[in-house]
Amino acid sequence: MRKLSILAILIAATAFLAGARLPPQGPLPQPRPDASETSSPTSVPPSEAEPPAPEEVPAPQPKPDVKAPEAPSQSSTPGAEPAQPAPAEPMQGPPLPPGKLESPQTPTEENKPPAEQTLEEQHLTIEPESDTEHAECTATLRALGVAFKETPRIDDGNGCGIDKPIIVSEALPGISLKPEATLRCPAALALARWMKESVIPAASAALPEQGRITTVNQATAYMCRLRNGAGTGKISEHARGNAIDIASFHFEKGEDVAVRSRREDPTLTGAFQRTVSAAGCLYFTTVLDPESDAAHETHFHLDVIERKGGYRYCH
Repeated sequence: MRKLSILAILIAATAFLAGARLPPQGPLPQPRPDASETSSPTSVPPSEAEPPAPEEVPAPQPKPDVKAPEAPSQSSTPGAEPAQPAPAEPMQGPPLPPGKLESPQTPTEENKPPAEQTLEEQHLTIEPESDTEHAECTATLRALGVAFKETPRIDDGNGCGIDKPIIVSEALPGISLKPEATLRCPAALALARWMKESVIPAASAALPEQGRITTVNQATAYMCRLRNGAGTGKISEHARGNAIDIASFHFEKGEDVAVRSRREDPTLTGAFQRTVSAAGCLYFTTVLDPESDAAHETHFHLDVIERKGGYRYCH
């Protein structure tokens, strides 16, 4: 029953809406209040009338403190060169010493690494030697039979020199050192011990038919220079009296044994040279042989430079 009642209501509403009609004419727009004052027979239809002028809009004002970039001024003089920008101020730094014209960026000798410094630029000094240690060393030389004489202090400038030099003429009794070598006592003592304890026994074992060694020929002892004679770099131990270069050994019989490359030499002469080269590191802190580099192809370089921790370099 309820469904039938709802259906009847819907049908009645549909019939009512179908009978509804719109009015034949819609409402007209009301005239403007001033229409009677402005209307005239010759007035332009509203659709063509000029739209009212818009209200006056204020012109935008320029932002304060904002200035347009000024154009660079042109010289009125024909051919005049344009103005050059002002040079940048130099970087601040410590003032240059009087008379110095170099730029602060110019590297000075203090800024150079040691490998690029000349001997003069290094400002080295001669190392002083203890009187007590020197006396003990020379006493040991005499006990071994080394022939030497003491000579006045050597100072060749730029750190080259020996505080207490000696001139050695015999490395051991009956074994001449030619030419005589100017050295510090510790270098002469290392040479004597090497000869007595290693070189002479090795020669007796390897070359007995040649008899005993009578001469040791040296190539360089004291000499003021940098390492390997270079123009820059560290000072040579030769310049401090700590080094000697051995070129050859002369025997009573047979030929001299010249120091040269003998790494592949299968003879007893080769064995002798390799043996004394290796043994040199027991007495010297540096041993460079012909196998080390081209600068030592014809001699042993032996020196007693002191290194931290007792480090030794032997090649």
